[in-house]
Amino acid sequence: MHTLEQLRSGQLRQHTRINIKDNLEQLPEEFAEYCPQVEVLDLSDNQLSALPESLSQLQNLRIVFASNNQFEVLPEVLGRCAKLDMIGFKSNSIRHVSAAALPAKLRWLILTDNQIESLPEQLGECSELQKCALAGNRLTALPQSMQHCHKLELLRVSANQLASFPTQLLELPRLAWLAFAGNPFCQGFEHGSGLAKYSLEDFVFDKVLGQGASGVISLAHPKPGVALPSSVAIKVFKGELTSDGYPSDELDACLHVDQHPALVNFIGQISEPDCSAVVMKLIPEHFSNLGQPPSLATCTRDTFLPEQQLGIAAIAKIVEQMQSLLQHLVEHHMCHGDLYAHNVLVDDNYNIVLGDFGAASHYEYLPKEVQLKLERVEQRALAFFIEDMLSICRLNEQASNTYKQLKSQAKEFLGL
Repeated sequence: MHTLEQLRSGQLRQHTRINIKDNLEQLPEEFAEYCPQVEVLDLSDNQLSALPESLSQLQNLRIVFASNNQFEVLPEVLGRCAKLDMIGFKSNSIRHVSAAALPAKLRWLILTDNQIESLPEQLGECSELQKCALAGNRLTALPQSMQHCHKLELLRVSANQLASFPTQLLELPRLAWLAFAGNPFCQGFEHGSGLAKYSLEDFVFDKVLGQGASGVISLAHPKPGVALPSSVAIKVFKGELTSDGYPSDELDACLHVDQHPALVNFIGQISEPDCSAVVMKLIPEHFSNLGQPPSLATCTRDTFLPEQQLGIAAIAKIVEQMQSLLQHLVEHHMCHGDLYAHNVLVDDNYNIVLGDFGAASHYEYLPKEVQLKLERVEQRALAFFIEDMLSICRLNEQASNTYKQLKSQAKEFLGL
C-alpha cells in the first residue's frame, strides 16, 4: 500500500505497480510526473470522483482499478490511455458511460454495482473485449453492437432491468460464461422446492468453513431428533449484490437443481424472516481445489499450481463427469454460468464436486431456439474446461489417443 506523500516525494517514480488507499478525494493534476513507469494503478477504496487528465501521459499504463469510490461518470481520460486494456470501477455511483471513456484496447471491463441505465453503441467496437461484468446496474437493454464483440468470453448482466433476453449475444463465437438472472424478463419458479424445510433452531452451528461474496458456509450439527447426518454444511445467504448477481437467485438455483453425483448435495432449506439458507451434505476433507481462479494475465482462463500435473486417464475421468453434469443441467434448463476448474473439488480418485451457483440462470421460459443457443454457450465453457485440463496433462501422455480425442472434442464445441 502506498500514500500520496510517497508519490509526491518521488519514491514511486520507478514503480510499475501502485496501490494508493489514503481516503483521497482527488489526485494531483501532475500525477503522471510522479509515477511515469506505472503499469498497474489501484485507487480502490478512496473518495475519488474524477481522475487527472495527465493520466493519458502514462505510456505504460495497462490496468486501472478504482472500485468503491464516488465516481458518477466513467472518466473519459481512460479512453485516451494508449495501452489501457483493463478497467475496474465496481461499486461507485456511475450513471453515465460515454464512448470516449472506452480505450481502444479494452479487454476487461468491470462496472458491477453502479447505476448505469445504458451503454454506448461504440462498445461493440471494442474488438478485444474478453470479460465484461455489468451486474447490479439499471440497464434496460444492451447495445446491439455487442454482436461484434467476437472475443467476449465472460459476461455478467444479472440484476439489471433488461426487458428481454439480449439475443445479439447468442452468435458470439467464444461466449462461454454468461449470467443473466434477476432481470424483469426472467420468470421465477411457480413450483416449490422438493427439499425438506428446517429452522435455525434445528442445528448447533460449529466453525465457519468458508466465506464468499454471497454468504457464509458453516459446519453444523443437527439436534437430536432431526433426521439428518451428524454433520452438515449450511450456507447462509447475504442480502447484498455480488459480482454475479443477487444471492436470492443463487439460492433459487440451489433449491431446484436436484441431485447429481458431481454436484454439491443439497439436502434441505431454511427460510425464516431474517435468514435464507441451504443445508448441504458435508464434502469430505480429502477433496481439494482442482484449479485456481484466473489471473490478471489470463483474464478469463483458470490457472494451476506449477507442480500440478495429471495423467490423461485422470483428465478423461474428470471430463466425463463434467459432461454428465452438464447434461443434468440441460435437463433442468439451467446455465451454471461458471463452469470452471476453480469451482471444482476433486479427490485422490478424481471424483469431482462442482459448487458455486452464484452465476446460475434458468431459461425454460425462453423460446426454444434461444434455449438451444444457451446450451451451446455452456458447451463452450466445457470446451475451455477440457483445454485447461489438457494444459496440465503430463508431457509423456500428450501423444495418446485419449488426449487427441479430448482435444478434438474441445475444438468441436468451439466450432473450430
